Amino acid sequence: MMSILVEVCIDSLESLPIAQNAGAQRIELCCSLATGGLTPSAGYMRQAAKIARIPVYAIIRPREGDFLYSSDDIEIMLEDIHTVKRANLQGIAIGALHQNGDLNQEALKEMVIAAKGLGVTFHRAIDHCRSPFEALEVLMSYKVERVLTSGLAKSANEGIKTLKEMTAFCGERLRIMPGAGVSPSNVKNIIAQTNAKEIHLSGKTTRPSQMQYHNTKATLGANESDFDITVTSEDILRNTIKALKS
Repeated sequence: MMSILVEVCIDSLESLPIAQNAGAQRIELCCSLATGGLTPSAGYMRQAAKIARIPVYAIIRPREGDFLYSSDDIEIMLEDIHTVKRANLQGIAIGALHQNGDLNQEALKEMVIAAKGLGVTFHRAIDHCRSPFEALEVLMSYKVERVLTSGLAKSANEGIKTLKEMTAFCGERLRIMPGAGVSPSNVKNIIAQTNAKEIHLSGKTTRPSQMQYHNTKATLGANESDFDITVTSEDILRNTIKALKS
């Protein structure tokens, strides 16, 4: 099997060297993977740039939920793109839609212009598009590098048919990067069936907090426990890459 680029999404600096050591070839830098990934802070971006030996793309997503953004949201996203540049990262992952499920081309154009000099991924907002193949044509016209997608399904494994159609539709003009639910047990089949050249996963697990004192009565947000820390699993990533090469 041809060499497949493996992108790993992380939501802590602790996970970055783990992903690198396991063989990741690109990082998607996020906060709050539990909500699908939100824009990382400026400090987080700068520290990631200092320790990364591989390209790092920051997701530009100002809040959880849908991809219907107000003018204020767009201004935040444009400023965050400039922050990515100042932090010396290599790229961004973006997405914005209209109420009817079409691409917000006005916002996309503004973000692509602001990102000049950076690589651009269009993220899983594509999976909420009313006409995804029309959206792919638009994204190709904007010279976007790749689209992260589950093939409009809950997971990439369930979206294989659409992922294959997307890959064939885009050819060499735009890379389709399957993501969502990618694991050592299904990664080889996803790549073989879709002909994709890149794959995206988190490979996340949890580790126990190193706090010695625990107040188990108080929790932050919707967390069941504040003492389970989400991190990238080196074993899961290594096994995923091993499965690709087998």
